[in-house]
Amino acid sequence: MSYQRLIVERHGPVGWIINNRPDRLNAYDALMRKEFPAAWAELDAAPDVRVIVHTGNGRAFQVGADVDDLDGEGIKQYQETMQTLDLKLTGWHCNVGKPVITAVNGVCAGGGLHWVADADIVIAASDATFVDPHVSIGQVSALETIALMRKMPAEAVLRMALVGSHERLTAQRAYELGMISQIVDPPDKLRDVAQELAEKVARNSPAAMRATKRALWGALEHGLTDACREGAKHLTSMWGHPDQDEGPKAFADKRTPRWLPLEPDS
Repeated sequence: MSYQRLIVERHGPVGWIINNRPDRLNAYDALMRKEFPAAWAELDAAPDVRVIVHTGNGRAFQVGADVDDLDGEGIKQYQETMQTLDLKLTGWHCNVGKPVITAVNGVCAGGGLHWVADADIVIAASDATFVDPHVSIGQVSALETIALMRKMPAEAVLRMALVGSHERLTAQRAYELGMISQIVDPPDKLRDVAQELAEKVARNSPAAMRATKRALWGALEHGLTDACREGAKHLTSMWGHPDQDEGPKAFADKRTPRWLPLEPDS
């Protein structure tokens, strides 16, 4: 598929999705919303891709919905996706089984926080900033900030949501609060660091990583006991998989494991 709002690339075992509306600070319009599920599906299905990195071109990572697009047919489509909760923006929305890394460059605002909340790993350039301006323009902050409560203290999320556009989180503060796991300095090294991190992740068993993602993300939907029961199902789903024999053999032989390609999701 050809893309107009996104750039989709592959570098070794790493697939890249790059927001490409720098003149609009990468705000998403109807076309970009349409392209996201296609891009996620393409890379999730690619046998040679083991990890997916998402970032942006220009001085912003993402600033949410393009307000100029929210009229006529655009607002109708946007409202329908919200009412049905069928956003299909992030890897989590699209049920991506491979590890997803979000690499935040520059400004991340409003709806851009979807990709921070829903990624498996988030890193950010040292000059990145985070802000949720919804209430400052008379809108409700809900989906992105609800999701962020899974990885950050509730009060920190509430403060960001209620203070709105009048305060921004620096990369350092985001790191302290657990929103991101790494700060990259200088900022122009962000993509190199993201590629290096993704290649580390890509060295592991694709099947084991997919089962791990299902177990850990699924745990957020349950209480402790039920989460452990469900996690055990994902653990035992790998029993008999060739990677479980290959891992110990490769370790004993002091060689790189030869993992099986990831089979289509079931």
